[in-house]
Amino acid sequence: MIRKTVLLLTVLFAVCFAARAERADNYLPDDTTVKIDCTNLPIVWIDVDGVMIRREERIAARMKIIHNGKGLLNYADTVAHPGQHIDYEGDIALRYRGRSSYANSDKKPLSFRTLSEPLTPEVYDKKKVEILGMGKDNNWALLAPYSDRSMIRDLLTFELARPWMEYTPQGRLCEVYLDGIYYGVYILTEVVSKGKHRLNLPDPGEEGDDLTGGYIVEVDAPDSTSHVSTQHPVSNKGEVFEDSYIYFNYDWPDYEDLTQAQIDYINGAIDRMDSVFASEDYKNPETGYSKYIDVQSFMDFQLFNELAHNPDGYRLSTKFFKRRDSEDPRFKMVLWDFNIAYGNCYYNRGSYTGNWVYQQNTSLHANHDHMVPFYWYKMWKDDDYMAKRMVRWRQLREGNLRSDRLMATIDSLANEITSYGAEYRNNLARPRWGIMLWPNNYVPSSYEDEIRYLKNWITTRMAWLDARFEYVEPPLPPPPSPIANGDINADGDINVADVNVLIGVVLGDDYADEVIARSDVNGDGEINIADVTYLIDLVLSQ
Repeated sequence: MIRKTVLLLTVLFAVCFAARAERADNYLPDDTTVKIDCTNLPIVWIDVDGVMIRREERIAARMKIIHNGKGLLNYADTVAHPGQHIDYEGDIALRYRGRSSYANSDKKPLSFRTLSEPLTPEVYDKKKVEILGMGKDNNWALLAPYSDRSMIRDLLTFELARPWMEYTPQGRLCEVYLDGIYYGVYILTEVVSKGKHRLNLPDPGEEGDDLTGGYIVEVDAPDSTSHVSTQHPVSNKGEVFEDSYIYFNYDWPDYEDLTQAQIDYINGAIDRMDSVFASEDYKNPETGYSKYIDVQSFMDFQLFNELAHNPDGYRLSTKFFKRRDSEDPRFKMVLWDFNIAYGNCYYNRGSYTGNWVYQQNTSLHANHDHMVPFYWYKMWKDDDYMAKRMVRWRQLREGNLRSDRLMATIDSLANEITSYGAEYRNNLARPRWGIMLWPNNYVPSSYEDEIRYLKNWITTRMAWLDARFEYVEPPLPPPPSPIANGDINADGDINVADVNVLIGVVLGDDYADEVIARSDVNGDGEINIADVTYLIDLVLSQ
């Protein structure tokens, strides 16, 4: 009896110790002494009072965000720098989010709901707020780029796709403190959800047209509530995988909030779409698949997944939404989750630049529980769809996917992270350079090395896609003449007065757009201290 009592106490002590250690940890960074002096990024403070954040259930927390505005600096020492702009301060309901990004990263992504009062077992009163210029909502995420050492792959995709797709989430780079400890660079972002400033969907009703919308569903790994497609996956060669299935999960409304009538309706809508794709007459312009899906939306989804060579493309995090039939009866698509794309992944041939990711993902995941839905194969066999896809690629390439514009987007995002030391602090908190991380294909030695790899990979990938789509990019316009740009104040002379104005632009002072347009003196696509140095040399050389 004594031995059993001692054993029981030992076990209880071990369990309590483990729980206490988990409670105090919250996946601390390697270096807990890192501090922000000043930063160009918003500073996000989260206070959980030492409570362990969970994945499945939300905990009460407080959040405060300091953001003094674009081009202005933010200071962590609010005593020495009083009067800063508080973008948001209030109660939130917080939990960890993600699947592989949670399981395989030391820096964990977070989900939070903004509340009107503190969360308790009895109170969960959500409050819609505007955060960092993003429209009012109560549902937000803090993505935690870890294996994506560029920290911009998701944002890059959103920015490239935004002009072309009906809805693409907005996100803002920021630096996060949790219980007073610096945790690094995160992306505070909208999530794909219903909302006036997101997918402006109505609540589905119980009958008639009200029952037909709106819904958000997702092809992903199955859970206990998933709807199983009536059609089996098909390889890019037409082989049917009879022992495998495609699963649709309910993103909004949540499954527990759906009535049986609503479940029956949205499942039936998916089944009708599948059955039309499976029919021999699926290409019919009046009765075929174009009646059930927004073909342009699916096409754009495909092209951006192909550009990124997304190893999870088509089969995971593949989000659809549906409005009411009276507004638009067709399914449309939204992009999400590109942190291991753009050559950042060793599995699924994720680093390849010379193949179709659709064909690859259908062949590599035979008899898997998250495979590519069969309708992509059917569209691939539609000559009309393929011809229109070729035209669309050319439109993208002549728009913001033109090489210089795409590279400028990368430079702009990377500059946000590097210009005032956010990347440096992030690496102090969680050193990663020269270290293999899951699922990296390339192990960079520095941030500059990672951005160089990303640019080279995209350049090679676009060249392969251009060849497939028979597109030849015309010669890019020459960069602006540095000397022509030296007259910052447009007074007809280049002198120390221009240097003073340029210093003000670099520091974020308020200047007219035409002044800022003349401030990239060295023509590298960025406005920073390098332009000031260049202009000083230019003035001295006269």
